[in-house]
Amino acid sequence: MALNLETLRTRAITAVVFVMVMLFGLFYNQWSFLILFTIIMVGCLVEFHLLMGKINATYAQAPIIYKSQNILGSFWVMLIIAGKGTLYQSLPLWTWASFIVYLLIIVLLITIFFFRPKLGYPVNLYAALGVLYITIPSAMMIDLYDHSIQFFKGPDWVLPMVIISSIWINDTMAYLVGSVIGKTPLSPISPKKTKEGTYGGIVLAVIVVTVGGHFIWQLALLPLLAISFTAAIAGTLGDLLESKIKRTAGVKDSGHFMPGHGGFLDRFDSLLIAIPAVWLVLFLFF
Repeated sequence: MALNLETLRTRAITAVVFVMVMLFGLFYNQWSFLILFTIIMVGCLVEFHLLMGKINATYAQAPIIYKSQNILGSFWVMLIIAGKGTLYQSLPLWTWASFIVYLLIIVLLITIFFFRPKLGYPVNLYAALGVLYITIPSAMMIDLYDHSIQFFKGPDWVLPMVIISSIWINDTMAYLVGSVIGKTPLSPISPKKTKEGTYGGIVLAVIVVTVGGHFIWQLALLPLLAISFTAAIAGTLGDLLESKIKRTAGVKDSGHFMPGHGGFLDRFDSLLIAIPAVWLVLFLFF
């Protein structure tokens, strides 16, 4: 197959812009971090609603006001979690959270009165799954940012960066190892993934993150091992989960916000599952 230079150029430019935005949001301050993950959460929720609409015809006909309650409620959760954290005390987030609550109550009353009985149980279940799949992990990431110093004696961005680095390295190494020695398909859900690539990606992600974090940045060894191993495994499961959703919906990409790379869910599917897995491991065992 001939190499499409224009497509390659588009993908490269998009990837550079994506990495720059991510790094700015992660490193600048706590507000850029909150804004970054709020945007990620909203983008993923919008695409999730579109995918559910392709899976369920009734859901596709649900009015915008019904779906907006997910986004309003999710935004409220993010403000509440941030408002409880020590890093966000310079702004009265509780005031903004209260305002969102009033809007949410109005929207909920309208949807309950006019739409919920007509839409039925499956549609309400899909809406609830969006909160579980996207909102809760996004809020957990804000909580992890606020507790970063509890696990690593360093800047607040260290813990989120370790999680994201573990996923990025795992994805990259899995692709490279799979391209070189991959022979055995991992799952029918994602035929291009191989067991050799998956196992190689996990092992190399753990080695690179642990060695780099411990010997270059002097981060604690055990949390590094636990985070990198958990994030690599959970991230792979997250990728498979989103592939299953897309296959059920009959689409190749979840969206088109990143030319050549797909949508929000395509970029953050691994992270959405890795975050709660790492959160549970850290707070249960450290």
